[in-house]
Amino acid sequence: MRILRTDEARFAGLPDYPFTPHYLDVEPGLRMHYVDEGPSDASPVLMLHGEPSWSYLYRHMIPLVADAGHRVLAPDLIGFGKSDKPADVGDYSYERHMAWLSAWLKAQGLKNITLVCQNWGSLLGLRLAAEHPQLFRRIIVGNGMLPTGETPVPAVFSLWKTFAAHSPWFPVGRIVQLGTERALSKAEIAAYEAPFPSAEFKAGARAFPKLVPVSGEDPSSDANKAAWRILETWKKPFITCFSSGDPITRGGDRYMQRRIPGAHGQPHITLRGGHFLQEDSPDDFARIIIDACKSEMAA
Repeated sequence: MRILRTDEARFAGLPDYPFTPHYLDVEPGLRMHYVDEGPSDASPVLMLHGEPSWSYLYRHMIPLVADAGHRVLAPDLIGFGKSDKPADVGDYSYERHMAWLSAWLKAQGLKNITLVCQNWGSLLGLRLAAEHPQLFRRIIVGNGMLPTGETPVPAVFSLWKTFAAHSPWFPVGRIVQLGTERALSKAEIAAYEAPFPSAEFKAGARAFPKLVPVSGEDPSSDANKAAWRILETWKKPFITCFSSGDPITRGGDRYMQRRIPGAHGQPHITLRGGHFLQEDSPDDFARIIIDACKSEMAA
């Protein structure tokens, strides 16, 4: 496996991203980057990004949640952000991503985790919580799902999957902008492009859409079904925080609210924004997290 590593200089001076980098090898020679802000002995909040973003997506939320007294950890998935990037699309699989993220989680020694996840952060994070339920205290999902391949995918996703696989042009910053209602600045768009100095660095971003289970024959379908069997018994707090303008995940919040016992009676909310609600409603999204942690402490 040929590993690419983005030059640190490409991340210099990014707007609103002053965080000290932290690194961990999740297998020999493969380094994962993560943000780790707030008191080290505080309850951890794990923020998982998706496709084709990186921890920069949470830049406005991280300080708010950390200032509220929580330890915020936001890793860059392998292939994204400041993490290492295997150079071949075939180097990536759902189960490999799970193994990399699980190795990182195990090394951190975290417990009583509040999981915050969106997009592929949900495909990985919900599996992670189902496979290590003793480590997680609550789950907050924004515009995400854990698909098993048993339900039809939206037409817009099929178009996206084809584009990611075949388009010679894959402008990551512009793709994030398409999923965001507010206009990103040129510097913000450049920050989303920063991890990818050339096309060969984008293998991980191109790989993700085709790894989503779309049939029961998918390699990860059985593992995701097993995770759902755990989630259907999940009684700890489960909160959905979807946005009003996401055609891909629309309706997924109600589906999870019906199937997951811990969702009953929770303060579910629909926020203004597109697919990347961290860009459109970061303050409100952060407030949901802070209030969820605070309400349970008060109880």
